This record gives sequence, C-alpha cells and structure tokens, in this order.
Amino acid sequence: MNLYLAVAMLSQPVILVLLLLSFVFAMYAQYKVSSAYNKNVRIPSRGRISGREAAEAVMARAGIHNVEITETSGHLTDHYDPIHRRLVLSSENYRGTSLAALGVAAHEAGHAIQHKIGYSMLKTRMALVPITQISSQLLPFVILGGFFFRMSGLIDIGIICYAVLTLFHFVTLPVEFDASKRARAELVGLGIIDRDEMPGVSQTLNAAALTYVAAFLSSLLNLLWLISARRN
Repeated sequence: MNLYLAVAMLSQPVILVLLLLSFVFAMYAQYKVSSAYNKNVRIPSRGRISGREAAEAVMARAGIHNVEITETSGHLTDHYDPIHRRLVLSSENYRGTSLAALGVAAHEAGHAIQHKIGYSMLKTRMALVPITQISSQLLPFVILGGFFFRMSGLIDIGIICYAVLTLFHFVTLPVEFDASKRARAELVGLGIIDRDEMPGVSQTLNAAALTYVAAFLSSLLNLLWLISARRN
C-alpha cells in the first residue's frame, strides 16, 4: 500500500484531530523534559564530577582527543557540532555536577563517539541537514502561497518539503536513542555515577527522547494532511 492509498483511508477531519493530538503530545513532551530536568538538576552526583569532566572522560575512553568542549549560555542549548568537532554544553551542564548535567553531557559525548565510529544513521542525518534547512525555510511561503492562491504546484513543493522534514526526524530517532544508550553505559562503566543513581539520568534522557518522537509525529501528520488536501 503506497502513501497515497494510506492517506485515502483517512479523511481530512481525522488527520486534523490527529494533528491536534500530536500538538498536545508535543506540549506534554516539553513538560516532561522541563520537569525531569528541573528535578534531577537539583540532585548532585556522589562523585561531584562536572558535566565537562564527564564528557571529556567518555570521549577519552573512546580515543577521542580532537573534540573541543565549550561552554555556552542558554537553557538546554547543549549539542554536538560534527562539522567543527565541537561539543557545546550550557553553563548549568558544563559546570554542574547534577545527575541531569551528567546525563546531558554524556549524551552529547555519545554523538561524538557516533561520529568517530562512522555511525550510519548519524552520517545520514548529517547528509540531510542542508536540504532540511532549505525545506524549513521554503515551507512557510510554499504553504501560504499554495492555499491562499490555490496553486497546486506550490502544495506539491510543500509535500516534498514535509517529506524531507519527516525523513530527517525519522532518522534522528535512532541517532538520539543510541547516544542516550551510550551515555548510560559509559557513565556507569567509568564509575562516574553509581548504578543506583541511574534512574535520575534515565529519567532526564527518556524525557528528552519524547521531544524527538513528538517532532517526528507532527511532521508526519502534517505531511499526510497536505497530501489529503492536495487530493481534494
């Protein structure tokens, strides 16, 4: 069954209801991230190792010594930059010794490990970044032009843009899940945290994972809605 046949089985009202539910789920995911992080950022690890030290130890164990660890402002602005080989941690996670800080820092270090070993899904996501950025910039103009001026060609471009975004979010899921899995294993394996401290780390990482699931569902449902609108 191809995608158009699958969409034909769903009416536009049904898709709109699913879109509304996905929006509610996205809000719930954001709430879970905030509540889990705010809870575990107040729980110091016994080892009192900072997020920066944890990320450095995780990467060193994997033989990674050419990734710069830098501090940035903002809340949960942590990320790994594969192009410049830079691991960026927000101040609260760079300097913090909490379970949340260690979980986030080790997660980003997990991306550095993926980069080093040539993890296929990370390579795919990196390859998709340029076209995803272009699609994100085009989408608002394409959607507005397509529906206000009834230009089906623009709607078709919108479908392509959402298809790219949906693929990007889909590929992101295993990348993020794998990085969290590596983070948990390394934190315990290196003795940075004890096993009984793991629930605080896992709670933070699992909540963050929900946001990636929500982004994928939202993009997929918007794609289905556009296809349905195009058919009608």
